[in-house]
Amino acid sequence: MTLNQPAGHLEDQESLIEAVIRETKEETAWTFQPEALVGIYRWVTPKTAETFFRYCFVGKVKDHAAEQPLDADIHQALWLSYNEIMQRKSDFRSPLVKDCLDDYLAGKRYSLDILRN
Repeated sequence: MTLNQPAGHLEDQESLIEAVIRETKEETAWTFQPEALVGIYRWVTPKTAETFFRYCFVGKVKDHAAEQPLDADIHQALWLSYNEIMQRKSDFRSPLVKDCLDDYLAGKRYSLDILRN
């Protein structure tokens, strides 16, 4: 089973902040309020040479809608410790899972004002 943070794509006319709130809600059933940007990441898949960009945010969650079905390709939302996450390293969707987590734990934070819509 693949392990990843909430992720997705921008919808037409959607800001990055709106997208992170929507994707988190769809994939975890939690309402997420971003407070800072942890980092911006680029990864090229070794097999297909496809390029992915990831924006990692930190914030608060509230209002869990336990009855809400998650996106079809999401099996469950998990809260794991760092050690539990590292034990599942072989399940990571990409190396960006660890990169984002390590930067979060290192205290990297950038103001959301850096983002322009």
